[in-house]
Amino acid sequence: MRPTRRQLLGAAAAVASIPAAAEAAPAPFKPTWESLSGTYQTPDWFKDAKLGLWSHWGPQCVPEAGDWYGRQMYIQGNRYYDFHVKKYGHPAHHGFMEIIGDWKVTNWDAEAQMALYKAAGAKYFVSMANHHDNLDMFDSKFHAWNTTRVGPKTDIVGRWEKVARAAGMRFGVSNHAAHAWHWWQTAYGYDAEGPMRGVRYDASRWKKADGKGTWWEGLDPQDLYTGPARDMVPPDGIASVKAMQDYHDQHSGQWLETSPNAWYAKQWLLRQNDLIDKYRPDFVYFDNYGLPLEQAGLDATAYFYNQNRKWHGGQLEAVVTGKKLDATQKRAIVDDVERGFSADMRADYWQTCTCIGNWHYDRGLYERNGYKTAKDVIQRLTDVVAKNGNMLLSIPQRGNGEIDEKEVKILTDMAAWMAVNGEAIFGTRVWSIYGEGPARFTEGMQNESQQKGFTHEDIRYTTKNATLYALGQDWPNDGFMSLTAFAEGSAQRKGNIERVELLGHGQPLAFGLSVNGLNVRLPDSRPAFTPVLKITGSGLT
Repeated sequence: MRPTRRQLLGAAAAVASIPAAAEAAPAPFKPTWESLSGTYQTPDWFKDAKLGLWSHWGPQCVPEAGDWYGRQMYIQGNRYYDFHVKKYGHPAHHGFMEIIGDWKVTNWDAEAQMALYKAAGAKYFVSMANHHDNLDMFDSKFHAWNTTRVGPKTDIVGRWEKVARAAGMRFGVSNHAAHAWHWWQTAYGYDAEGPMRGVRYDASRWKKADGKGTWWEGLDPQDLYTGPARDMVPPDGIASVKAMQDYHDQHSGQWLETSPNAWYAKQWLLRQNDLIDKYRPDFVYFDNYGLPLEQAGLDATAYFYNQNRKWHGGQLEAVVTGKKLDATQKRAIVDDVERGFSADMRADYWQTCTCIGNWHYDRGLYERNGYKTAKDVIQRLTDVVAKNGNMLLSIPQRGNGEIDEKEVKILTDMAAWMAVNGEAIFGTRVWSIYGEGPARFTEGMQNESQQKGFTHEDIRYTTKNATLYALGQDWPNDGFMSLTAFAEGSAQRKGNIERVELLGHGQPLAFGLSVNGLNVRLPDSRPAFTPVLKITGSGLT
C-alpha cells in the first residue's frame, strides 16, 4: 500500500534559503593528514543537529531485493543470481546496465517526504550521489553514466538539495564509488556450470560500438563497469561453482581502498569535486576506511574544506566522514561507525550510520515486518547522543521513489516522540557520564544484530546550559524512575536539585534523594513511548 500525499505532508515545511556565497578566502587546508588534522574543528551546527536522514537510493532498489544486488547477481549459486535469472534473464544478456535502463521514477514526492523527515527530527539530509554500482545520480560533468542521461533522466541530487534547503535543513551527499573498480569485477565472470557454462557476463561482452541503435548509444559500458582488473577476473578455464565462489571471496570480495588504475582515481576526484561545486553541500559521507583512494581522498577533502570556507566568509562549516580512523584522522574528519556502537563516551565527535531495514529497498523485509521500530531508532539515537555523537538514518526508497506506509508510520511515530522530547536531544551536549544501566555494547562496526536491547534500567544523560536531561530507554513497571548516578558518594551527586519534570507532562514531579540515587515518581499518563526527565537546579552540570 502506498502512502498518500496527505500522509506524507503531515508535517509543515519551513522555508530557508541557501547561504550566500562569500568572497574568496585563503585556502589553509592542504591535502595531507597533518594539515587537515591541524586546523579542523567539527562545526557547531553538526554537534547541535544530532539526527540526519539519508536517501540511500539508486538503481539497486529497482529489484527490491536488498543490498549489493549489482555485485551478487553475477555470482552463480548466490540467491541474487537465482533471483535475477528468474526475474530478468541471464546476466550475459540482461546485466545490471539494463536495470539502469529500465529504472523509472514515477512516485517520488520529494517535498512531501522531506516534510515528514523534518517532522521526525532530521536537521540534515543526505542524498546518495553514487554507490558501488558507479552510476552518478547527479548532473555529472565527468561521468556520462549519470541519471540525467539514463534511467530516470533527472538530477536526483539536485532536486534533493533544493528541497532540503527549502525545508531549512543542512544538506549532504554520500559518495561510495571509490569501490566500484573492484566491486564490479564479478560482472566480468561467467557461469561455472549449466547451459550458459563459460559464457562471459555482459561487462565482458559489450563495448561502446555495440550500443548503436540501443538506449545506451554513445555510452561505453566499460566506463560503468570500470574495466577488468588484473588478477580479479576469473581465468578463461572453466571453474566449478565452488571454485568460482572461492575466487570471488579471495580476489574481488576484498574491501580495497586503493586502485591499481591511476585513471580511475583521477576520474573519481574530478567527479567528486564537480559534485562539491554544483551543490555546495555541508556534509560529505565517504564509504571508506580513512579516505578514498589514498591521495585522491585527501585532495577531495582539502578541496571541500577550502571551498566551504569561501562559501561561508572564511568560517568552516564542512563535515566529512570516514571509518576506522586512527587518532590523527579523527582530528581531521568525523569518525563514522556503520551499523555499530561506541562502547563509551568519545572525546572526538562521531557519527553512527544505520538503516531501518537494508540499505537498498528489500520487499521481503517489508513483507515480514522486519524494520526497526520508531522506539528502536530513538533508543539508539539517545545512546549515541549521550556518547557525543550523531545518527545518520536511512529510510529505504523503492525504485520508483516512494517510501512505503510502514516507513511512514515509523517516521510519524518518531515525530510524535520528538514533539514531546526533542529539547533533550537537539542542541545538547554530554554530561560527565553517558548513562547507567545493564546495557553494554561491543565497540565496532556491523554488529547491530549481535547486541541485546535496552531496559527501563538504562538511562542516558544530556545537558543544555544548566539543565540535565535523563532519557529513560523504557517505562518502569513500578512507576518510579531511579537514577543511580546520584547515589551517595557518586561524583555526579553534586549541586542542588530544585525541580524534576517529565517532558510532555507539564507539572513538577515528586522526587527524593536516597543512598541509592534520585527516585522520581512518574505520573500514570505516558506522553511518549519512552520517558524523559528534565532536572533543573544549581551546580548539576
